[in-house]
Amino acid sequence: MSECNHDCGSCSANCDSRTVDKNDFLEALAPESSVKKVIGVVSGKGGVGKSLVTSMLAASMNKKGKRTAILDADVTGPSIPMAFGIENEGVATTPDGKLMIPAKSLEGVEIMSANLLLENNTDPVIWRGPVIAGAVKQFWSETLWQDIDYMFVDMPPGTGDVPLTVFQSLPVDGIVIVTSPQELVSMIVAKAVNMAKKMDIPIIGIVENMSYLECPDCKKHINVFGESHIEEAAAEQGLKVLAQIPIDPKIAQMVDAGRVEYLDMPWFEEAIKAIE
Repeated sequence: MSECNHDCGSCSANCDSRTVDKNDFLEALAPESSVKKVIGVVSGKGGVGKSLVTSMLAASMNKKGKRTAILDADVTGPSIPMAFGIENEGVATTPDGKLMIPAKSLEGVEIMSANLLLENNTDPVIWRGPVIAGAVKQFWSETLWQDIDYMFVDMPPGTGDVPLTVFQSLPVDGIVIVTSPQELVSMIVAKAVNMAKKMDIPIIGIVENMSYLECPDCKKHINVFGESHIEEAAAEQGLKVLAQIPIDPKIAQMVDAGRVEYLDMPWFEEAIKAIE
């Protein structure tokens, strides 16, 4: 082997000095903060109910006595506060002004979201990707997260700036992939799976939203969007189906009323076991 001239640009050797530890990119929490587990909730496309699943996971773990938080990384489309009945009344800070204090739901779920910073719920967040990614880092490192057992990160759809920032900057312990019963599900799931694999992030499993409609009379399951392909998609990727959420007007009514914490979710038990 020739002597190293420290010019990596002209060298093809894979030596230790070229190796990048993924921990080098992690953003540190504030010294006053503590978060034990970070779970990302992702999807390959929009409109599949990712925020709903994030809210349900957080509410369910909170019911089990765990200190639970949500970091709303969907900065341009934040909907988490509304699901928990939290108004955008600004964000309080610690006495020294250095850290933001997350909002708390009625049952104690701690939430940090861009919507809390807006004057009106309908105000748009017109920021470019790097600014949005910077805000997500601030929600993590400049917020007082006290003794959190489980933090759920609601990410925007796709594989762009923000998911990349979360995977690189936060110590993500695993992700839950959310999808819907459509022909494209296999491709959409594969995109999310492949990104997680490239980033070396464990995949906990898949949740299918809008899976079926239950007839109120005969209790038969009606496949409104056609036959589900989630089992085949999960098998292709070697993943577990954690839950199949029905189409139920009660779910929409409770979320719209800011009462997601009080939903009855019997079909979500396996998902909670997997998170635990």
